[in-house]
Amino acid sequence: MTFVILACALPDYGLWWPFFVVLFYILAPIPTLIARRYTEGQGSSNSCLETGIFITMGIVVSSFALPIVLARAPDPEGTIKWGACYLTLAGNLVVYSTLYGFFVTFDHEDDYNMW
Repeated sequence: MTFVILACALPDYGLWWPFFVVLFYILAPIPTLIARRYTEGQGSSNSCLETGIFITMGIVVSSFALPIVLARAPDPEGTIKWGACYLTLAGNLVVYSTLYGFFVTFDHEDDYNMW
């Protein structure tokens, strides 16, 4: 989040357009969480889970595409500057790697048995 806030608040960049990726951060894990809730105990291959992952990946790709599209806008300098785009992309990498680590860590809770 620090990278995204810097992309919005630094004096050279100054526009709050990159902050719209936070909406994608909130929406990204929801389809997978819902699909996992309805697919517990049904095996490894399930169309509901695969659809949830597909929708999640669409949201993730959209959050990477938004700052690039804003930087390439037909304005003379773009809607946002390229520095703000790079900071937003770096923030995306950090947030999504954290979400991925969360899902990997808490996916195998049944495999851990102390007794």
